[in-house]
Amino acid sequence: MTALVRSPETSSGLALDGRVVGLARDGRNGFSKSAMDTICLIQGQGVEGDAHSGPFVRHRYLARRQPRLPNLRQVHLIPSELFEALRNAGYDLHPGDLGDNIATAGLDLETLPMGALLDLGSEACIELTGLRTPCVLIDRFRTGLKRQMVCSEPVAPRFRCGVMSIVRTGGRLAVGDPIRVRLPPKPWTDLPAV
Repeated sequence: MTALVRSPETSSGLALDGRVVGLARDGRNGFSKSAMDTICLIQGQGVEGDAHSGPFVRHRYLARRQPRLPNLRQVHLIPSELFEALRNAGYDLHPGDLGDNIATAGLDLETLPMGALLDLGSEACIELTGLRTPCVLIDRFRTGLKRQMVCSEPVAPRFRCGVMSIVRTGGRLAVGDPIRVRLPPKPWTDLPAV
């Protein structure tokens, strides 16, 4: 897979400004989500009307085993640059296809540190909790796609299928809204797989 395009960086080496290029949600617990022009984020819950919204884990596998775990996967973000890279590998994907709620442009999501805050639009704020782990459903969606989501390079994040987050401040979000990253104090911790 080709490398993701990096946006202009700050002195921290990380791009801190981006924008929303796609939104999706689905009330059913399926794989892909339906594209939307706007979504509403609910504090401590996730995306209003989405099957993964709630204070406790909603991931089907995890919820069967430990249903009272906190939901660290309330909102799934994915870099739109990944879609471009996957097109070069023969996969035509769009926002929502991989179960993402928010497709971004201009941010290297997987390289941001644990606890980074993303201000979305004029109201909402989310906190990053981890890397999305690619599961077998990705290959059921498109054969061979999971292999494209796992990096073998030692300097890159292990997974390239987006990040998970929790909603710190709710608000309405629209395609085209700006995203501003606020980094936590150092020392930084890499995002774990969740």
